[in-house]
Amino acid sequence: MDEEKNEESQENPLVKVRYDKLKQLQEMGIDPYPNRYEVKDKIRAVIEKHSALQPEEKTEDFVKIAGRMMARREMGKASFGNVKDFTGSLQFYIREDDVGKDAYNLFKILDIGDIIGLEGFVFKTKKGELSVHVQKIELLSKSLYPLPEKWHGLKDDEARYRQRYVDMIMNDEVKHTFLMRTRIVNEIRSFLVGKGFVEVETPILQPIYGGAAAKPFTTVHNELKMKMFLRISNELYLKRLIVGGFEKVFEFSRDFRNEGIDARHNPEFTVMETMCAYADYNDSMKLTEELLSHVAKHLLGKTEVDYQEQLINLHPPFQRITMLEAVKKYTDVDFSTIKTVDEARDAANELGVRVEGDTVGKILSEVYEELVEPHIVQPTFVMDYPIEVSPLAKRKKNAADYTERFELIIGGREYANVYSELNEPIVLRKNWEEQRRLMEKGDQEAQPMDEDFIRALEVGMPPTSGIGIGIDRFVMLLTNSASIRDVIMFPTLKKKE
Repeated sequence: MDEEKNEESQENPLVKVRYDKLKQLQEMGIDPYPNRYEVKDKIRAVIEKHSALQPEEKTEDFVKIAGRMMARREMGKASFGNVKDFTGSLQFYIREDDVGKDAYNLFKILDIGDIIGLEGFVFKTKKGELSVHVQKIELLSKSLYPLPEKWHGLKDDEARYRQRYVDMIMNDEVKHTFLMRTRIVNEIRSFLVGKGFVEVETPILQPIYGGAAAKPFTTVHNELKMKMFLRISNELYLKRLIVGGFEKVFEFSRDFRNEGIDARHNPEFTVMETMCAYADYNDSMKLTEELLSHVAKHLLGKTEVDYQEQLINLHPPFQRITMLEAVKKYTDVDFSTIKTVDEARDAANELGVRVEGDTVGKILSEVYEELVEPHIVQPTFVMDYPIEVSPLAKRKKNAADYTERFELIIGGREYANVYSELNEPIVLRKNWEEQRRLMEKGDQEAQPMDEDFIRALEVGMPPTSGIGIGIDRFVMLLTNSASIRDVIMFPTLKKKE
């Protein structure tokens, strides 16, 4: 360590000073990175216990805390500082007469960002600031890279995402967002377990990808000498469990899609998926609105959520509308009267929508996505998707061109995708043959044939419906976060040159 220094220490004078201090500490016989420290008290608990103290009131409560030093004010042989742990921050007061000359000299060498351990008595200053009167101080980890005085990440989002650890240190709101994410996940889990669902785990590394329209990430298993894929969905494995006799299952599925990145999309993301035997998409609608409203009410105390200058009402029942009705409502075009692809293309062109679909159903879906979905603000179940864009969903009775599928739209974004699951192996094979045709034409999001899954359906799967809820977007909603990167601890970023 004496001769080896971080390259940046040669360029950044502030870093160089810290490396010099590190050497000084070692020469003083002080270990700047000890193995362990016994923390006996958390700062929040100390604050809650002693918040009623009066100014200048002292206690005999001896505490032992640890955290990152975030501020210091030296005043000769007595100084003030501030230490922050996971639960909060607290002022401390340290005097040479109390800790001794060597310990006080150690304090004077310390920098903002160093992690320290403190022991002392709790009191309130004349100005009413709860503090610890330090009797002993220890260095637990020397910080070699200075924290920003005013974290520029508040303005520079990319810097925040690249150095999330600094963002969390300097911005309590960021920490609150991720704590809320954990609480949301835990509350969803508790709700579903209470409904009799069993949490399961399915493969992330798959020999055949499926369950969604998406481009996968590919890899190679060296030992097996076979191409494999990171899952784009866990849906087909959950259905295999239903075939195997499970009746209610769920999983928090980390999925991967080799697609674009923007404020709503990250290549890896989390979806909560369920499968419930003997249910259809109407049952799933009720479960979805009950689940989301329950989580909001439990964690926020209300079902009305402020999101990006919109007031979203999660109180059930949510609005329900078919895709045909929605397109007619927002465009005045009635696709139920359109019978040919040419008519559908002409209608889309008149609406200013450039379409790629080669069926009426696909063109209807494209018009809906471009002109309708962005305008749906309040929670709405958009139902009955065309068969061509829903190869894994059951057809509607008396409406063979449409399926029992809905998406939940809130604030112009999809939050959930739900089917009455297709359990007819002959029909599924036919649908996948069409997907194969699209794949051969260059559609990178078409789904490949999965013979083993068809075999599972041949064994027999009961009537089933499952829901898929985007956890990242739901966290965005409940935390009023503008970008998906604000709710993923370490989002995917372009490599920095």
